[in-house]
Amino acid sequence: MAPGELLTGTEGGALLAAAVLLPFVGMLAGLLLGGRWLPRVAFVLMPLGLGVALAIASARADADGPLVYLLGGWSPPLGIALRADGAAVAMLLAVAGVVCGIGAFARGDFGLAPGAGESRGAFAYWLLLLAVWGALNLVFVSGDLFTLYVALELLTFAGVPLVCLAGSGETLRAALRYILFALCGSVLYLLGAVLLYGGYGTLDMPLLAGALQPEPIAYAALALMTAGLFAKTALFPLHLWLPPAHGGAPAAASAVLSALVIKGSWFLVLRLWLDVMPGVANAAAAQLPAALGAAAIVTGSVVALRQQRLKLLVAYSTVAQIGYLFLLFPLAFDAAGDMTLREVATSAGVLQAIAHATAKAGMFMAAGLVYAALGHDRIDDLAGAAKALPVAVAAFLVGGLALMGAVPSGAYLAKKLLLGSAATSGQWWWTWVLQGGAAFTAGYVVLVALRVFRRPPAPLADLKPVSALSQWAALGLAVASLLLSLAAVWGPLPPDLLAKAFSLEELAMLPVLFGAGALLVAALARSPLTGSSGGAARPGFAGLGTAFEAGDRLVRQWAPAMLALLLVAGTCGWLLARG
Repeated sequence: MAPGELLTGTEGGALLAAAVLLPFVGMLAGLLLGGRWLPRVAFVLMPLGLGVALAIASARADADGPLVYLLGGWSPPLGIALRADGAAVAMLLAVAGVVCGIGAFARGDFGLAPGAGESRGAFAYWLLLLAVWGALNLVFVSGDLFTLYVALELLTFAGVPLVCLAGSGETLRAALRYILFALCGSVLYLLGAVLLYGGYGTLDMPLLAGALQPEPIAYAALALMTAGLFAKTALFPLHLWLPPAHGGAPAAASAVLSALVIKGSWFLVLRLWLDVMPGVANAAAAQLPAALGAAAIVTGSVVALRQQRLKLLVAYSTVAQIGYLFLLFPLAFDAAGDMTLREVATSAGVLQAIAHATAKAGMFMAAGLVYAALGHDRIDDLAGAAKALPVAVAAFLVGGLALMGAVPSGAYLAKKLLLGSAATSGQWWWTWVLQGGAAFTAGYVVLVALRVFRRPPAPLADLKPVSALSQWAALGLAVASLLLSLAAVWGPLPPDLLAKAFSLEELAMLPVLFGAGALLVAALARSPLTGSSGGAARPGFAGLGTAFEAGDRLVRQWAPAMLALLLVAGTCGWLLARG
């Protein structure tokens, strides 16, 4: 949008307002009708919301550019515009689909049986699920940075109560850590927005993109906002709140937190670096988020392999998988340091985010089902779980397979795009991170598979029944992640991206990754794979794993975490100015 140009709405733009308002209308209807009607309201709105997202995708496909809706008919900078480009539409569709899957699963935990009284937990859960959905839709279509701030705060204040739905002291402490650290991130983001408004007189993203110059006020604003959003996304080492929050919440809530909530702040980092401030960001500074992402992949993966509970393993794997979402930033720059690969990086990031959302929701849901049926989720005591809960176990393993980047998953396409960018730009070191991270992910799958397929020493007794709908909902989301790349034929991706997907060379990578994963498990897992001691080298590797755990505990304390937050902001600002 050029200075002085009057922005107008587009055909189909009103659908963007409908996507935002529909979940909040459902919240109001549920409050008016009462707790017994709220689940029914939610189940009516979920397919309606998915239909609106599909309508937006259809309208965007027929349009020449982004869909636009002017609130009150006022054009920016006096008014506020909602916008949806290809990335926003893809995220709207993905979130609507994941919400439907999580909603189907949650009927087992938070549904109301006929004749049963109102449940405070169920009432809160359905309200919060709708609030998260509406806030995320607002994040994806917002056109100015202050509206995005409001959306992020709505998302945070909807996500925090999900952590402590169980009401235990441990989950209340986890929720308190989450909200306090997230608010620290909010302060930094808002300070950056104030600097931009003071310097350029607008917070509308297209207007800012045309006005921003590579100067100190822009460097400071981008550094502050980036660090604040890293804290909200729980990018290592700013993840002090994530493991206890995700590991202690009910499975239906953990799925929302991991699959959906953290995507809002990540999407805004994507917008800031690649759309709003491409003239301010530089290739040197872009190495920082990717370096933190690489550290997240290694640390989160090693600590995940050391866990004794299945839900905590999935929580720490989320720490690792968040790292993948930040590898795209340096790969948006070519060898000359120009942001010519921005579209490829954006496509890869969105694919990775959707693949993670679907797979990780399925894995958290599967872990919750295992806990509900067995009464525990101790990894070493999961022998026989595959026979007792075949659908739930399949959901967990298929989700892990999808996150590995196996053909034809969405993570496979994302990895291929990023590997191509790394080769084009000469940044060969990120190739090692991408391939090594897949081996770590294979380690989770191997570790759990070796446990659940073992014969139990005695037949499993006292198995509690779990909802068949919940099991199939978890498997459905995991399978969706595994088959995500098949949707690429309808998307704006290179047509030859899947040409060699099923070649012998690509298929041979899968057993290689499983072999590497098995070696990592043998070396780093807390318990050896078999009854043996694990070999002479195992004590050394076990010591390495213990060191990673100690380092993780250190950076998740308040003083180191706050220092890390300031260091990230300062380092980012220095790299921006120096570049």
